[in-house]
Amino acid sequence: MKISQRGAIPAFIVMDVMKAAADRENAGEGVLHMEVGQPSTPAPKGVVAAAKQALDEGVLGYTLAMGITPLRERIGQHYQEYYGIAVPSERICVTTGSSGAFLLTFLAAFDPGDKVAILRPGYPCYRNILGALDIEPVEVPVGPENRFQPTLEALEAAGGRALDGLLIASPANPTGSMLHGDELRQILDYCRANEIRYISDEIYHGITYGEPAVTAAALDPNAVVINSFSKYYSMTGWRLGWMVLPEEMIRPIERLAQNLFISAPSLAQHAAIAAFDCRGELDANVARYARNRELLLAELPKAGLDKFAPADGAFYIYADVRKFTNDAVVFCAKLLEQTGVAATPGNDFDPIDGASYIRFSFAGSTKDMAEACRRLNKWLARP
Repeated sequence: MKISQRGAIPAFIVMDVMKAAADRENAGEGVLHMEVGQPSTPAPKGVVAAAKQALDEGVLGYTLAMGITPLRERIGQHYQEYYGIAVPSERICVTTGSSGAFLLTFLAAFDPGDKVAILRPGYPCYRNILGALDIEPVEVPVGPENRFQPTLEALEAAGGRALDGLLIASPANPTGSMLHGDELRQILDYCRANEIRYISDEIYHGITYGEPAVTAAALDPNAVVINSFSKYYSMTGWRLGWMVLPEEMIRPIERLAQNLFISAPSLAQHAAIAAFDCRGELDANVARYARNRELLLAELPKAGLDKFAPADGAFYIYADVRKFTNDAVVFCAKLLEQTGVAATPGNDFDPIDGASYIRFSFAGSTKDMAEACRRLNKWLARP
């Protein structure tokens, strides 16, 4: 029987690394997790309490496709409180994680054959979802010379006016690099001038180590802004995200959501309203990430890993390992087997140059990060 080529997309390599780490743990051997991009902390206490209340009250039927009104209103209030901008709840769509938001956005904004620029290195699922939808991902190579973020010249070289869309994450995965306000404004101006749909991945907002991240929603009502409860809010398994939409995309997104998802998980929606009132607990998580970041920035160079992306935000170090290997997949497999430290090969994020990089997630406990550094330094120092 025929099988669609839509399923012939590359695997998400970090999931394979997670499986290898789980196999090691199931065999009774310990693992220090630096491979997975998720907080090691549970959901905030207020969220858990709200979920228990929702279970007790039995309010867990289908919801409207765009999400429950109280949550959409609370997200709108968040934009006023955090960014100082007004976002009507009518422009907010609650989604099944940011993954659902990307799928809905790509379907609503682009047709098969359209060209959407993404950064390389970058989150691999952008490329893979676009490819599965017969939308052409156009990779824009970025590197240390520009802090792993694009310039207007790089966008021109990638197709410029021929592009239909541009997707940028700030802070970015795997690099942690950020677009500063003036840089984002220039790119948005460029997109407006050339009728390029701008999609802003803001799922790591709230996790920064200097200046706060700037939301595209404050600068351009035509931008699609995607966020999630997974990272800052420590709710990865709850599978809940949201979008801020341009007016003309509200109804198309609603129709697609009705047919593809019916609604985002009801329990998660009711519980997530409380997340915005748990800033103290969540900011304590970010303070721990900051300590872990400083630890890695100090210890990795001692191991010879002294070239990495800026790590302005998120919880990743994207390190150049070419002095040790030209095959990051094999390198990470040996690292896990011989030390119990799980890390993600850069091939996942960059199919061209990624074999020379690995990504370390520092979202775990500081104790685990310190032990991982000790093992890594000892392993790389071996004859």
